Amino acid sequence: MPESGSAESAKLSIVLGTYPHTEALKSGALRSPRLALDFVEMKPTFSAFKPMVRELRYDACEMAIVTFLQAKAAGKPLLLLPAAMLSRFQHGHMLYNAERGALGPRDLHGKRVGVRAFTQTTGAWLRGVLEQEYGLDWRKVTWVTFEDAHVAEYRDPKNVERAPEGQTLTGMLLAGEIDASIGELSTDARLKPLIPEPDQAAQAWYRKYGVVPVNHYVTIRESVARAKPWVAGELYRLLSEAKAASGIAKPGAIDMFPFGCEANRKALETIVEFAYRQDLIPRRYSLDELFDRSVRDASP
Repeated sequence: MPESGSAESAKLSIVLGTYPHTEALKSGALRSPRLALDFVEMKPTFSAFKPMVRELRYDACEMAIVTFLQAKAAGKPLLLLPAAMLSRFQHGHMLYNAERGALGPRDLHGKRVGVRAFTQTTGAWLRGVLEQEYGLDWRKVTWVTFEDAHVAEYRDPKNVERAPEGQTLTGMLLAGEIDASIGELSTDARLKPLIPEPDQAAQAWYRKYGVVPVNHYVTIRESVARAKPWVAGELYRLLSEAKAASGIAKPGAIDMFPFGCEANRKALETIVEFAYRQDLIPRRYSLDELFDRSVRDASP
């Protein structure tokens, strides 16, 4: 980690997506007298995840939670900050081709479902919801993928296969080469949400479980956090202030970008359970294991 100024200052290379709740930081409107942030732009943001977990290329990086959990399982020296960067209800992100006949969430056994990678966090959330609400057994589905896991040590289950080179999710879905897809939306009138009335279904799911499905948090290299123990807390403070400056947390509305260990407990416990049940991680991790003590002290 490069340093600037005295021993009590630091500079971090960092990858963050451009969102309303990061705008104040990325524009320079919000600064720290101690911590300078050197933003590395990666588009799409998820293209930074692989070099972060495989090479520790940045000092800090936005990261999909399943990627982080797999990195933890593989012993990667990364710490998690409980600062949600990207969250969404996933129910509308699974499509089927209505031109080829009706298909519902209870009809997937024996079918072929496309997803960018088996390890993609959106896929993990959706498979978990489908198991909870519709009895899905993910082992009875063939998952057609386009990429490897970000974490090189992970190996896909036997019921995962690779799409032919040059194919796309939407193209395969329209051609009938897969029965449903996860992760991409489309304006093609033939492609319909697999879960009927997905917005209403998502709200009903939230009322039932009280979980905000967070896709991305922020990670920091362990060596950076150990070298200057105040850095993780200062980065968390800056992220928190940027969120507050955005005004996205509306009184009475669901906070789609929870900050703090306790505020993220339900989301993390749920995705850990989903990931474990889907053979994405070897065991369940507790909240205490996910957050280093220095992080918990900074973000209760």
